[in-house]
Amino acid sequence: MTLRTRIEEKLVEAFAPERLSVVDESHLHAGHQPDITGTGETHMRVRIVSAKFSGMSRLARHRAITDLLKPELDAGLHALAVEPAAPDEPTRW
Repeated sequence: MTLRTRIEEKLVEAFAPERLSVVDESHLHAGHQPDITGTGETHMRVRIVSAKFSGMSRLARHRAITDLLKPELDAGLHALAVEPAAPDEPTRW
């Protein structure tokens, strides 16, 4: 199972999103550090709309997602960009 798939499954289970996109952006970061070649799953972007974010601050949303994905971060996920929104909020995507 890919890292992207594991992240998607965890987010679906925890947040029951109305919209979800997990994008592997690793290729965009090749060469930024000697050990980052752009071939692995090192940089991910999560775009998620969930009713569970209603009433939560932006910081609380980010913490909820990073807490959920801590095992992936500890195992080598180098960067995680998070774009969370509640259903009634506009998104840029």
